[in-house]
Amino acid sequence: MKIAKTNQIVVIGSTWGIRNTFNSLVAILTTLLVITTIYLTQDREGKKSQKINVSIETLSSSKCDLFSGKWIFDNESYPLYKEKQCTFMSDQLACEKFGRKDLSYQNWRWKPHQCDLPRFNATSLLERLRNKRLVFVGDSLNRGQWVSMVCLVDSIIPSSLKSMQSIANGSLNIFKAKEYNATIENYWSPLLVESNSDDPVNHRVPERTVRIKAIEKHARYWINADYIVFNTYLWWRRPLMNVLWGTFGDLDGVYKRVEMLRVYEMALRTWSDWLEVHVNRSKTRLFFVSMSPTHERAEEWGAAKGDNCYKETDMIAKEGYWGKGSDPKMMQVVEKVLDDLKTRGLSVEMLNITQLSEYRKEGHPSIYRKQWEPLTQEQISNPNGYADCIHWCLPGVPDVWNELLYAYIFDQ
Repeated sequence: MKIAKTNQIVVIGSTWGIRNTFNSLVAILTTLLVITTIYLTQDREGKKSQKINVSIETLSSSKCDLFSGKWIFDNESYPLYKEKQCTFMSDQLACEKFGRKDLSYQNWRWKPHQCDLPRFNATSLLERLRNKRLVFVGDSLNRGQWVSMVCLVDSIIPSSLKSMQSIANGSLNIFKAKEYNATIENYWSPLLVESNSDDPVNHRVPERTVRIKAIEKHARYWINADYIVFNTYLWWRRPLMNVLWGTFGDLDGVYKRVEMLRVYEMALRTWSDWLEVHVNRSKTRLFFVSMSPTHERAEEWGAAKGDNCYKETDMIAKEGYWGKGSDPKMMQVVEKVLDDLKTRGLSVEMLNITQLSEYRKEGHPSIYRKQWEPLTQEQISNPNGYADCIHWCLPGVPDVWNELLYAYIFDQ
């Protein structure tokens, strides 16, 4: 009986057991399939994320100095846009439009020694800027970088979905990508603090004066921006500056002539103090662009004395070349102020474009730009005398500055 019962149980159990085993196998296989699918999906996504993280890690690592590298001729990938196709190109920077024939200045790519710059993607940038403001604050070189950034994104936006607006007496220019509700703006403030050169048109005065403790008039236009790119250098190039404690027109104001480097630091201290108090640290990212080099003395790179960037078509090949137009002491002041800000919990990221731009003596407008006043016969007979060796042709060097900025924006 026990055996029969056992057999019965076995027989009965066999029918149920086979069915149960089959169902279990199906369930297990289904579960395995689901798990495998999830794993593979996560693995693919993980590899994508890993690839992105590796890229970001590479850019952030101490081994990758984005600002140390070399220029590589690349006429397949560059320029990143066409001068004639940029709706908002500036006549001050449109060298091809004003007669420049040698266009090789447009075909150079910056290659850091230990890594690669990410390829600029206008759509990705605009997505990152959706519902945000990117503001360039500073002088005409900063404005050139702004024009470059506008040109970099302009071609992918239909004409009906973009606009340009000028407010604050022309000091603030706002490019808007309507579909993204994103703005790329430029605010004219050549010395960052208030000065008698603040008018965006009539700013050339015989005696430059700064209100060393005043910045609010300017800062209210960029206080709520998401990304702010500052620069100030060109307008400080003189031994002494007039400093005003008080307001313009105030008879009780105190004026004093002060050595430039000291005034420069005082102005940056006013700027940094304002940032510390007013910047929303959970929202706004801050950048400072180092000095843009000039190429006004050809003897510095071995050419004839008295010449400048006029007729130059090749870059400077000597690695580490540094012209006298770039002042290391001023850069040290900037670094000192930014380091001090960091100890107070506020990070301003330096875009050190000086060395890489030093090589590009052929990248300036020279005589190939709009002349705001008719040239005299004397000027025409001596092109060196009116050649612009300060600003940069577009497309050109400032596009690389923006590629560096782009890398930083996505390195979060």
